[in-house]
Formats: sequence, structure tokens, C-alpha cells
Amino acid sequence: MSPVSQGASRRLLLAGALAAASAAVTGCSSGEATASGGSRRLRIGYFAFPSGDLLVKNKKLLEKELPDYRVTWIKFDSGAAVNQAFLGKSLDIAALGSSPFARGISGGSPIPYKVAWVLDVAGENEALVARKGSGIVDVAGLKGRTVATPFASTSHYSLLAALRTAGLKPSDVKLVDLQPQAVLAAWQRGDIDAAYVWLPTLDELRRTGTQLTSSKEIGAAGKPTLDLAVVSDDLIARDPRAIGSWRKAQARALRLLRSDPDGSVAAVAAELGISAADARAQLRQGVFLTPEQVASPAWLGTDGQPGKLLTYVTDTARFLAEQRQLDAAPAEDTVRKAFYLKGLPDDLK
Repeated sequence: MSPVSQGASRRLLLAGALAAASAAVTGCSSGEATASGGSRRLRIGYFAFPSGDLLVKNKKLLEKELPDYRVTWIKFDSGAAVNQAFLGKSLDIAALGSSPFARGISGGSPIPYKVAWVLDVAGENEALVARKGSGIVDVAGLKGRTVATPFASTSHYSLLAALRTAGLKPSDVKLVDLQPQAVLAAWQRGDIDAAYVWLPTLDELRRTGTQLTSSKEIGAAGKPTLDLAVVSDDLIARDPRAIGSWRKAQARALRLLRSDPDGSVAAVAAELGISAADARAQLRQGVFLTPEQVASPAWLGTDGQPGKLLTYVTDTARFLAEQRQLDAAPAEDTVRKAFYLKGLPDDLK
């Protein structure tokens, strides 16, 4: 894959930002937007992916914390589109993978947002699958084959890590940039030999494919990926109280995943339009922290004391730079400034 300069990619993001954000809000490409009434607004980007985010949305946990706010939920298909929307100033809070976040804070004009929460740690809910009958039985067998993944995503990052571990360079395979639904269509047509993607598309591929590795395995080998949540610098400046309330809602959702598994399954099933059995199976594949773990030194950390997530994001950016996906990785101090920890751990009470 030929490298794209950070400056050029940022200009492309800026050029597409307003169009992408508009499409997301209207539901033209990224799904529906739902809103509740109120005087002040919060625009929240989310993914159709099993996590506490779906419980917050389905059970209106944030609306209960902020009854005077107009909360709009906007569905996105990828972290790249979320980054575009933040550049277009169309989001206040959003789910975002650790890899696209590392890209967003790199370069001379970082996206004006900060990480404020950990939604989940990637496990078996993101994986690399090869078509049955392709003759591919391991990652090394991908040499010369066509592999799809959404570029600038956590799956893309994990795929690059898997290739390097297997002794392959990105140029040794034909990498194709496809969003999850397009991955499924290409798979069904027989256009691709393998794909690295997340749920629910992943489960569709598993029906006729062989899993080669997963983000759980790659994370255990030293390249973890996470689904984070970021908040805009503008929201931090004008309404930090809303961020605290949003964290309380997210903390409640993580607790419900453990204390009310049946209710959590029902909420996820309703949001994704799938059966309770499928929702339960998908939730089992994720790794969900407790609120206390989120704010611990092992992960996000607390006000004035960033946790190991700082190292994970810094290492992710360095790896992407080594793979020529970035011109240069940001310094650890730059990454540290992209953390918003004020209010932690008090926001969890």
C-alpha cells in the first residue's frame, strides 16, 4: 500500500467533513439519527456494535441524567467518518477506535477532541477470517491474496500487526478499503479472499469462513485495540458538567452489563434488530471493563494520572508510523494532552 502523507490525508478529511457529517445526521449513509427534546444539545456518534453505548441509548440513561438537553444519536460506520464529523464540528461526543484516535491526534493539525472514556477492549468481536475453500489456513497464507478491511480502523491496525507477525509486508497482499457492509457484499460475490472486520458483519463471514486470528490474540501479543469515547474541545470548554453526566450514564451501562445481563441483551437486540440469542453471543465476545477499571492505572486513569492507555495509544501511533500509515508519530506528551481526565474518579459515583 502506498503511504499517504499526514497533511494530504488531513486535507482530504477536511474536504469531506461537512458532507460526511451531513450524511450522518440525515441518515443518508450512516444510519438514523434519534433525538430527545431539550434546550441544550448533545450530538453523540455511536456504532451499531455491542457495547454499553447501546444501553445508554436504548434505556435513555443520558436523557435521565440531563433532562433539559436535546440528545441526538448519530450512527456511524467507521472511525474515519467520526474523525471527519469532528473536523466538521458536527459532534460533541463519539465512540472511536484507538487506532483512528491515534491518527486523529497526529500531525500538525490534530483533531480538536480528547479521549474521556473506554467503551470496551477488542476481543473476539474483531477478527481476521478467510474464505473456506481458499486454501488459506494461516495469516502467512494471505500472501498474494485480496484482503479487505475498513482503512484507518482498529481492524486495519490489527491486520497490519497480524501481517508483520507472520513475516508479511502490507505490499505482500492486496489490501482493499471497504466498510463492513461492503465487505460482506464483496465476500458474497467472491471478490475477496479474506477480511478483518468487527461484529455483526464478522459473524456473517464466520458462517462461510475460517478465523485466522482475532484482536484478542493480537492484543495478548502486545498490540491491544480498544473502543474509546472522545469529547470535543468545544464541549470541554463550554459544558464540562455534561461530560460528567455522560460518564455517569456510561458507568451505569457497564454495571448493567453485569447486574442485568438479560436486560442488556434485550437492549442490544432492540438496537441492532437481531435476536436475543445473537445479541447474547455478540456481547460474550467483547471485553467490558468495570467503571472502576476504566478509571484505574491499568486503563484510562484519573485526573492528573493517566493510565496505561497513554502507552497503548502512543505505541499504536508509533506502529502506524513504522507501517508508513502516518508521516510521524506524536510524542507521548502530545498524546497525554489528548486525554480528558478531569472529574475522574468522582464522575463514577
